[in-house]
Amino acid sequence: MNLSQTALVFPGQGSQSVGMLVDYFNGHKTFSDTFENAKEITGIDFKSLIFLGNSEDLLKTEITQPLMLTANVALWNTLEIKSSSLGAMAGHSLGEFAALVAGDVLLFEDALRLVSIRAKLMQDAVPQNEGGIAAIIGLEESKIRVICEEITSSEEELVNLANINSPLQIVISGTKKGVEIAIDRCKEAGAKIAMLLAMSVPAHCSLMSEAASKFSIHLDSVNFNTPSLKIFQNYNASFSEDLEVVKQNLINQVNSPVRWVETIKNINSLKVNKYIECGPGKVLSGLIKRILNDVEIISLDNYSSYLEKFNNLK
Repeated sequence: MNLSQTALVFPGQGSQSVGMLVDYFNGHKTFSDTFENAKEITGIDFKSLIFLGNSEDLLKTEITQPLMLTANVALWNTLEIKSSSLGAMAGHSLGEFAALVAGDVLLFEDALRLVSIRAKLMQDAVPQNEGGIAAIIGLEESKIRVICEEITSSEEELVNLANINSPLQIVISGTKKGVEIAIDRCKEAGAKIAMLLAMSVPAHCSLMSEAASKFSIHLDSVNFNTPSLKIFQNYNASFSEDLEVVKQNLINQVNSPVRWVETIKNINSLKVNKYIECGPGKVLSGLIKRILNDVEIISLDNYSSYLEKFNNLK
């Protein structure tokens, strides 16, 4: 099949849910095998958490990150295509590790260990209930940036842009007090929605600087291979075959914003006209619709969609 004008995108934390992708476990052995492999590596039965867990279980960063990596890679494995046949790949935050596995840069086992370490470092970086993360909808990035800069005057009142998801959907994170002040000011500035999110870690802000530094040490013990295609990374919204750049981008991503709008626009400049969301949920599909016009977007959120839509490309 010709997939040269197709990009695969992998979702990150926030797309998980109880019961996600359950039809794949019965529908595709390769999918189930990936979860069994993850259980052997981590000692965590992610399949049981999906079937029997609750939403609070899945909100814990130390569970969510390896769980989402496993789900994303399991879906990728069911596609049975060569990554080199695609136009590009990208992953949102944690999803970037799935892209690196699919793009032959990292082995799944190594990525799973790195993600588990990353999750613990991020969880430990800020005491529980001292950090915050919020979604701001309906207000331009430039206005939110100014508000965050004005608030960030001390460690007690710190807030940064975390995810630039679409032109009018931005996530901010920082100290709980800083985020709460930012919510009020964004509402005053005209935001349609400004609300706290139920996430346990204020990711992608300067509070994660120590976690990023510690994470860099662990990257040195893992083998990285040259990408088999263009993998756009969150930190610089670009791609590189220089493995030192790839590693540094992973480090910087921990305490820097996810530049998703730029990433998708840069992928689109390669004349990509089809996007496949390879993971649970349809979060990225919705964001891409807000960033681009006249592109086809396929979600693999359920097995019937996989059979109908993806197989039609063959």
